[in-house]
Amino acid sequence: MSGILDLLNSDLGKTIISGVSGSTGTDQNKTSSVLTMALPVLMKAMERNASTPQGAEGLMGALSSKHDGSILDNLGGLFGGGVDEEVKQDGSKILGHVLGSKQQGVEKILGEKSGLDAGSVGNILKVAAPILMGVLGKQARQNNVSSSNDLGGLLGGLLGGSEAKQEQSFLEKILDADGDGSVIDDVAGMVLGNANKKGGLGGLLGGLFGGK
Repeated sequence: MSGILDLLNSDLGKTIISGVSGSTGTDQNKTSSVLTMALPVLMKAMERNASTPQGAEGLMGALSSKHDGSILDNLGGLFGGGVDEEVKQDGSKILGHVLGSKQQGVEKILGEKSGLDAGSVGNILKVAAPILMGVLGKQARQNNVSSSNDLGGLLGGLLGGSEAKQEQSFLEKILDADGDGSVIDDVAGMVLGNANKKGGLGGLLGGLFGGK
């Protein structure tokens, strides 16, 4: 299984980046930087949440109903007339649930590294969160993930599995950071530097979607 960053290098990823960029009025390169850093962080946060039976059950329920991957079938429609407020509200709820009290700190750090204010980062994440959930839902379907026990394996696989221990610890640090920005220097270099390699965090989404 390849990972989440491969997605951003695939045709689907380019559609997502340009769509999110257009719908939030944010520079495309900066949007790409935010998503490259943010998606692994969100995945790691979901993996943490899914480590409790209650958290796993909640995520499994969401992936088997509302977030079953169907959002990916009509991205043109999603971005075509501007992203629906309902999608953004849904994204806001997902972020609140996944990041909790860490949300502001994470947005601040991502903003400092990408040259955007935290509000713009928040807008990008609100649009990206439902799409990420759709990606997970699609993966869950393709891999016949039907129980919360299988969920950890799915999330771990998309994050690069056990080979990416070093990156994993950096992701943990971002989630525990107080927003001072120093941690993300290491993370950004590591995540962005590995984006061209296969495996690990850099190997994240394309094989699933026919990316290169």
